[in-house]
Amino acid sequence: MLKIIVDCMGGDNGPAPIVQAIKNFLKTHDDVEITAVGKIDELEELNGLCRLIDAPEIVPMTAGALEVLRMKNSSMLRAIKTMKDENLDAIVSCGSTGGFLASSTITLKMIPGINRAALITAVPCQVKGKYMTLLDCGANIENTAEELAQFAMMGRLYTQVVLNNPNPRTYLLSNGTEDEKGTAEIKEANKLLRSTNFPNFQGNIEGREAVLDSKVDVLVSGGYAGNIYLKALEGTAKLMGNLLKDAFKLNLATKIGYLFARKGVDQIKQSMDYKAVGGALLVGINGIVIKAHGNSDQKGFNSALELAYKLGISKAVEKIKEGIESGNIE
Repeated sequence: MLKIIVDCMGGDNGPAPIVQAIKNFLKTHDDVEITAVGKIDELEELNGLCRLIDAPEIVPMTAGALEVLRMKNSSMLRAIKTMKDENLDAIVSCGSTGGFLASSTITLKMIPGINRAALITAVPCQVKGKYMTLLDCGANIENTAEELAQFAMMGRLYTQVVLNNPNPRTYLLSNGTEDEKGTAEIKEANKLLRSTNFPNFQGNIEGREAVLDSKVDVLVSGGYAGNIYLKALEGTAKLMGNLLKDAFKLNLATKIGYLFARKGVDQIKQSMDYKAVGGALLVGINGIVIKAHGNSDQKGFNSALELAYKLGISKAVEKIKEGIESGNIE
C-alpha cells in the first residue's frame, strides 16, 4: 500500500480543488492511502475516505525558510514532519515553493553527495508521446557550475528510471550552441561535463530548439532561467490555444472547418496542456517530494497525485539515490 500525504492548503485556489482531486484519485487507486492535512472544517468531504490532520495555519506564498519553520501548526510543516516520522512514501503540496524546498530540505535531508535540490519535470515535445526532462525549473535563484553538473546527473538518472530512456542525450540551456556561449556558470558547467566525459553530453542548445528537436532528452538550467523558460512555454501553449480558438470562430466557413479538424486540434491541446503533468519532483531530497502548480485546479492536482503514485510505485527516488551514491552514471 502506497502512502501519500497531501498539504491541502496554500494553493491559489484554496483547498476545494485539492479535495475534489483526492476524491477522484482514490476512485481509481485502491492501493493508496492518503493523509490530508489542513483546516479540518474545510476537509469534511474527505472524512471516511482518508486520514485527516488538523493544521489551521497556512504558509503564505511569500514565506521565507525561517518563517515556514516557525509555523509549527501549518499544513505544510505538519505534512512534511508526518512524512518523516511515519516514513510515508510521498508528499504533494501546491504551497510556497521556497518554503516547501527549505522545510523539506531541513526535515527530510539531502541525498548524500548532492549540494542542492532541483525541481524536475517532463515537458511535452513536438513528437507525440515524447517528453523532455527539464531541471531546475524553479527551486533556486542562483546555481554554481558544480550544481549544474549534479543536475545533469540527476536528470539523466530520472530520465532513465521514469521515462525508460536508457541513454538520454543531455544539453545545457544557453543563448547559443557554442561552448563559449552562456553565463559564467553555464560555460564552466560545459567544461566540467566535457572534462568528466559525462555520458551522451551534447553541449549547449538554445531554448527555441529544445522542444522542437526530438533528440533533446534532458535540458539542464539554473533555477532562475529554467523557471522563466518553463513559464514561457506554458504561456505560449495557452496563447496558441487561444489563437486557434479565435481562428475557428472567424466565420461560418472556419466553424465548419473546425468540425473536420477537431480531432487534430484536440490532440494539439492535449499535448500542450501543462496541467497534464501537474507538478515537479524536488529531486535531490531524501523522498518523493512533489511541488504542484500554485494555481492548480482539480485536473492539475490530480496529475500531481498521479506523478507521486508513479514515482512511488517505480521506487524512482530510491533508484536515483542508488545511482548517485554508487557514482556509477552509465
